[in-house]
Amino acid sequence: MKHVVINSLAQRDLKARRGIDSVVVPNVFDFATPAPGIDDFNADFRQAIGLAPGDLLFLQPTRVVPRKGIELAIELVSKMQDARGKMQGAGCKLVITHEAGDEGLDYLHQLQARAAAAGVDLRYVADRMAPQRGIRPGGGKIYSLWDAYIHADFVTYPSLYEGFGNALIEAVYFRKPVLVNRYPVYAADIGPLGFEFVEIDGRITDETVAQVRALLADPCRREAMAERNYRLGQEHFSFERLEELLQELLGGEGTF
Repeated sequence: MKHVVINSLAQRDLKARRGIDSVVVPNVFDFATPAPGIDDFNADFRQAIGLAPGDLLFLQPTRVVPRKGIELAIELVSKMQDARGKMQGAGCKLVITHEAGDEGLDYLHQLQARAAAAGVDLRYVADRMAPQRGIRPGGGKIYSLWDAYIHADFVTYPSLYEGFGNALIEAVYFRKPVLVNRYPVYAADIGPLGFEFVEIDGRITDETVAQVRALLADPCRREAMAERNYRLGQEHFSFERLEELLQELLGGEGTF
C-alpha cells in the first residue's frame, strides 16, 4: 500500500502523526488541450448577466462559503472604482458563479450587504450556471463555468485556506490574470514554483490596487504573464505530470 496526499502540508502531518511516508499528487488540468473560446452559445454571456459592453468582469469562480474570503474580492473591486463606480470609463462588476448554501446563506447575505455598502455591483449568477450548458425549461440559457472564465477580465481567488486550489489552476489554464491570497498550501506548494499573480497576505493594500490597475491597462504584460503561468501549469499540474506520478507510484511502465 502506498499513500497519496494532495499537498505537502498534509504530507508533513501524516508523517508527524502516523509516521507514514506519502507522495503529493496535486490537482491537475488538461493543459495539452487548448482552452475553448467565444462561440455562438456563450457570445452573449456578459449581456445575459447584465453587463454593459465596456464593463470589467471580475470573476469569483468559487462556492460562497466563508473560507473563500470573498469579502476581499469586494474590497478590491471597491478600491478599483472612483466615486462614480467607474474605472477608465468602465464599470467594475464582481461575478460569483457558484451556489451558496453549503454552510447556510448567512455569508451570502453578509457579502451582499457589504457590497451594497461599498457601492460594488455584485452579481450572484449561480442560477444561470451549471456543469453543462443547457436551456432552462421556461427558456433562457444555462452557461458552464468555462463560459464565465472565457469572458472574465480578472479572476479573484482570495481564499483563506484550500486543500489545493483547483480554481486557481483553471484560471491559469484560461490564461487569466489572478489575485490570490497566500493561503498556506499556496505558499508551500504553488507560489514557490514561479507563477506570476497579484499576491496578498490577507488584505487589499494600495499596492494591490496599483498592480491590478497596471495589469488591466497593459495587455502585453498580461499576455506575457499568462503564457509564463500556462507553461508552468503544463510542467507541474498537467495530465502528463499526473501520469509520471502514477507511473512512479505503481512502479510500472506504459501509458494509462
